Amino acid sequence: MMEETKLPRREREKARQRQEMLEAALLLFTEKGYHNVAMHEIAEKAEFAIGTLYKFFRNKEDLYRALMLEKAEEFHGVIRKALGEHEDEVEKLRNYVRAKAAVFSTHIPLIRLYFSESHGESFNLKAGLDAEIRQLHDKFLEDLTAVFADGIRSKRFQRIADPYMLAVALDSISTAFLFLWIEAPEHHPFPENPDTILNMLFKGLVDQ
Repeated sequence: MMEETKLPRREREKARQRQEMLEAALLLFTEKGYHNVAMHEIAEKAEFAIGTLYKFFRNKEDLYRALMLEKAEEFHGVIRKALGEHEDEVEKLRNYVRAKAAVFSTHIPLIRLYFSESHGESFNLKAGLDAEIRQLHDKFLEDLTAVFADGIRSKRFQRIADPYMLAVALDSISTAFLFLWIEAPEHHPFPENPDTILNMLFKGLVDQ
């Protein structure tokens, strides 16, 4: 993708305006909820005429889809990058847990918004958006699967299951920990040491 600084001035200005609109929408959606925000409020918050807003987005749902997809791409990019910062497979997994926790902790209102809207009344309306985010997540799972596969080939890990199933298991366990923490941080703090989560796969429950 061409960097914004290399775009013509007119395109850079359009990109800036679009980003300001998305940021305004994010603030309003997380404060009031998707259904309680009107397009004219977003335009006022971003300090643009309502007609300018409609030049970028057909309606509120179109704006919401653009916002969520952009953030999903950003989040998955951060997490996928974390997987590539070490050669050792265990360190890659530790980095993954840390990066995922950082993404969640700095975007709690956005994450609450996405899951409340995607699993509430508007689930069917957002089916297309869910599919796009699922594609991003599937690409990430391919990267995580490759870490387990590499670790099995190098004898770093035992082959206790298919690498893809191990990736799904770790992704699911870490997500469960994060949602418990978001809902009740005083009772379920997210572990500072990523091995607290990883050891559920590395060590198991039964002494041999």
